[in-house]
Amino acid sequence: MAFLKTTPVLIVDDYNTMLRLIRNLLQQIGIENVDDATNGEEALAKLNAGRYGLCISDWNMPVMSGLDLLRQVRASEKLRRLPFILVTAESKTENVIAASKAGVSNYIVKPFNAETLRTKIDKVFATA
Repeated sequence: MAFLKTTPVLIVDDYNTMLRLIRNLLQQIGIENVDDATNGEEALAKLNAGRYGLCISDWNMPVMSGLDLLRQVRASEKLRRLPFILVTAESKTENVIAASKAGVSNYIVKPFNAETLRTKIDKVFATA
């Protein structure tokens, strides 16, 4: 996770409170270079324009869901290898299966803390 201290992480959520919460949790685990987007379309534009080391996206958002954003990322030649974590309040088995089929790197169920976030990120990069 050392390179994430300098490589930007993009967090995507339509609620500013969740953006702040995830940003604070990332800072608690030593990740300072954080950018954000409030929907999937904005995130996709930022991902295509920038160079990010990780995307952490909410599942349920207007305009473009996190799952649809993940599918767009995996379909992109430039972005397909980007580590991608989906965040959701629902732990339905069918959601986990859909996210896995779409190529999610990891999955976090709300609420979560800094240690859970660190563990999920560590697992993503252990297999990368």
